[in-house]
Amino acid sequence: MWWKQAVVYQIYPKSFYDTNGDGIGDIKGIIKKLPYLHDLGINVIWLCPVYPSPQKDNGYDISDYYGIHETFGTLDDMKMLIKEAKALDIHIMMDIVANHTSSEHEWFKEALKDEMSPYRDYYVFRKSESGPPSDLQSIFLNSAWTYHEPTDSYYLHLFDKDQPDLNWHHKPVRKEIYDILKFWIDLGIKGFRFDVIDLIAKEIDENIIGDGPKLHEYIKEMNKEAFKNHDLITVGETWGATPEKSKLYSNPDQSEFSMIFNFQHSLLDQEAGKEKWDLKPLNLMDLKKVFEEQQTTLYNQGWNSLFWNNHDLPRIVSRWGNDKTYRVESAKMLATLLHFMQGTPYIYQGEEIGMTNLSFEMDEYQDVETINMINDRIQKGFDMKDIIKSIEAKGRDNARTPMQWNDQAYAGFSNVKPWIKVNPNYIDINVLANLNDPSSVFNYYKKLIHLRRFSDYQDIIKHGKFIMTFKDHPSIFAYDRVTDDMTLKVICNFYDEQITLDEPISTDGNIVIHNYQDVSPEISVLRPYEAIVIAYRAKI
Repeated sequence: MWWKQAVVYQIYPKSFYDTNGDGIGDIKGIIKKLPYLHDLGINVIWLCPVYPSPQKDNGYDISDYYGIHETFGTLDDMKMLIKEAKALDIHIMMDIVANHTSSEHEWFKEALKDEMSPYRDYYVFRKSESGPPSDLQSIFLNSAWTYHEPTDSYYLHLFDKDQPDLNWHHKPVRKEIYDILKFWIDLGIKGFRFDVIDLIAKEIDENIIGDGPKLHEYIKEMNKEAFKNHDLITVGETWGATPEKSKLYSNPDQSEFSMIFNFQHSLLDQEAGKEKWDLKPLNLMDLKKVFEEQQTTLYNQGWNSLFWNNHDLPRIVSRWGNDKTYRVESAKMLATLLHFMQGTPYIYQGEEIGMTNLSFEMDEYQDVETINMINDRIQKGFDMKDIIKSIEAKGRDNARTPMQWNDQAYAGFSNVKPWIKVNPNYIDINVLANLNDPSSVFNYYKKLIHLRRFSDYQDIIKHGKFIMTFKDHPSIFAYDRVTDDMTLKVICNFYDEQITLDEPISTDGNIVIHNYQDVSPEISVLRPYEAIVIAYRAKI
């Protein structure tokens, strides 16, 4: 299980690096930046969708699973990326959207042509004489049903109307997906990330959307038919997962996935039972409880994914750190907190240089979810200031601004105006500045990755037991990782206030990593966002 010691770097191709001057990133841009990723130390690239797509949802609406969107390049470019990455000991993990297709996929076009088409059962159609078959709402804040007049029927879409849901209960659909996976495996892909995979076994007539009764049966079948014997890294996106559910997906018998994304921690700053846009302050005690439960429940029972960011989430340093006064310190603290836990870490492009959220003008938003939310909340009478506040905190465009390579025009991402706004702080926050600064966020991440993959601490990081410490402290997130002959003590001040400890912490062990330049023999005070990891050769 090589992926237990892997570090994954997620690339959003549209915003990574543009080589052909159209303002959109491309596969050749990724190839050009492989030496940078190799220097960082990662060994897996998770590549967001690059398939042909009308781009209604930035590629998560796939019209052909066997090709490459012309904006990103060609299938030959993809083959070259796989080859060049492999030469640097970097594997490629593809994003697969198996819950739905684009409405422009040939399957759906054929399904609309004729009710007797064999492709009709590839999707979910319902007849209804009195409007939509149910009041089910899509995740993008409108009805999950769209009427098709020529066949006098409604089709299901849990996301945008241009993303019709596949019918996984129809065996030919499952075979199509397995054939797609095998095609990419034969091309040299070493893993897959499965988009919203917990929705595939929905039972609409029973009002069961997530975690359908046949979900794990289908995943086991997919494992057996497509990837069981290929030594891949596989991860499922499962917004409804708990640690107990995670054990089913990532069971050590490897009958399903390597791991899943458990989003419990990322839901802690929204009001319970409401939408992601309904904000509340993060309670650190809740965060500690969630991570402790994940770490202890899955110990020897499964495997965790470790992540703060992705293409759907805002930048962590702006969200739970301090992107103004203590950007560097809080970025390093948040990285320390995460990377010493058990699991496989995921780094989202720009996270390793401390990129931040961005304020957009109302007409600059690109994301379909955000645009739908604006229209929905205006209709419901929400105050525009509150709408903007929510978008600036949680909007997906935050993660999709161009990668900031240098302080030149358009952050060195392109030589023309990019498809989406560049964060003006690229002048100061960019890759080149990070590479030239030994104390940069980049060099800190580089050290974290080295510690996990190559250092004397790799075994304790991979296998050590997790024990939460400072459990009731309102400002400190701390834990030990323990084996028979070593303890790693991880201590993080989560906030911008200095903390005086009741009892000083001795640093007579080995200081593994520290996000300030100096450290005293005894730590009696934790500075704002201070993080330190100390190794002791025997349990304490």
